Amino acid sequence: MLYKDLYSKLKEVVDQNKSKVEFENYQISRLSFCSNSAYVLPGEEVRYCRIHDKYFKVSDQENNLMDDCSHDVNVKDDRVEENKSFNFYLLKPRGTHKLKKMVFLFHGFNEKSWDKYLPWGAAIADRLKCGVVFFPLAFHMDRAPSLWSEKRKMYELSNKRKQQFPNVIHSTLSNAAISARMQSLPQRFICSGLQTYYDIMQLIEELKSGRISNIDPDFSFDIFAYSIGGLLGEILKLTNYNGYFDNARLCLFCSGPVFNRLSPVSKYILDSEANVALYSYLVEHFDKFLIKDAYLNHCLNGDHNEGKVFRSMLEFKRLREYRESLFKEHEEQIYAIALKKDVVIPAFEVINTLNGAYRDIQIKVDVMDFDYPYTHETPFPNNHKIAEKVSRSFNEVFDKVCGFLSQ
Repeated sequence: MLYKDLYSKLKEVVDQNKSKVEFENYQISRLSFCSNSAYVLPGEEVRYCRIHDKYFKVSDQENNLMDDCSHDVNVKDDRVEENKSFNFYLLKPRGTHKLKKMVFLFHGFNEKSWDKYLPWGAAIADRLKCGVVFFPLAFHMDRAPSLWSEKRKMYELSNKRKQQFPNVIHSTLSNAAISARMQSLPQRFICSGLQTYYDIMQLIEELKSGRISNIDPDFSFDIFAYSIGGLLGEILKLTNYNGYFDNARLCLFCSGPVFNRLSPVSKYILDSEANVALYSYLVEHFDKFLIKDAYLNHCLNGDHNEGKVFRSMLEFKRLREYRESLFKEHEEQIYAIALKKDVVIPAFEVINTLNGAYRDIQIKVDVMDFDYPYTHETPFPNNHKIAEKVSRSFNEVFDKVCGFLSQ
């Protein structure tokens, strides 16, 4: 089956919005999840660390920003119910009764639909005869209020941003919500990342407790991560909480560099004003911001291993030796595919981070190029004119992916 046909048919099946549906050789289930980690998000005047049973007063700056009502998307994050109770998907081969092998699939920044990822998961499930979990990052997919995807409202917000910031680049209705939110409170990037990290830990423990009957509690798992989802995958792997990731393999697609080596300004990802705010916060003045934020300072500079790993993945020089020692420790379990014409996550930056400043880390990075026009956001265009070329490239990529994950 050509990629475009697989894409269209899987999208049609999932759009039926049923709790369980079968298509060809696959079964797709919609499952519920309730996050226990919304306490890490901005909102309340006091923040709480459940691990250390400590309370932290929120800075006046954060309180003022949270009270800013200049746009509809600047809500108190810990009160967004869609982000706390939501659905995720499990795709598996039909007829499989007890799944012993799972692959977690993590998506890119500012994604609102699983459409393009469904064929990716199907290719993995088919080749490895495993289950694939499509788990959304915080405030993405079904975890975001529907308002943030309303075309008219977001068109208005984008126009408002263009008037407020005349030099803004790539402000669109697609990225207006996330750009406005990230610009007004850049620490959301850290907080939502931490929530997603803890959600994955919660999910793994729920699956190990037998929550889903057709998943063996002793299941093994790997990670396939695309774009910013790779940052989550790297933090999970390098932190290795409770030894859960001892044997987990991490496959990165169009992903891998530290944050300050990305170029996310795109009409589909972030506008330039949001990118400047994020870069200023996470890279240029991060230490000064942390001094004013007792909670995040505790999370990233305290006794949280995940926080230290997260911090090391924000800027190339920061904690470089620490980061590279972890990559070297797991070099045989990490593999990356980069695309030659990717301008959002350039191939040479994937190599710089994963192979290290002195190229002494033996993580394999394959740089591929396709014989048709593609972008970071759309590596496999759903275009009938180039359908056969896209299908060949798609199969080549996922043959490599599954070759690595099957080792």
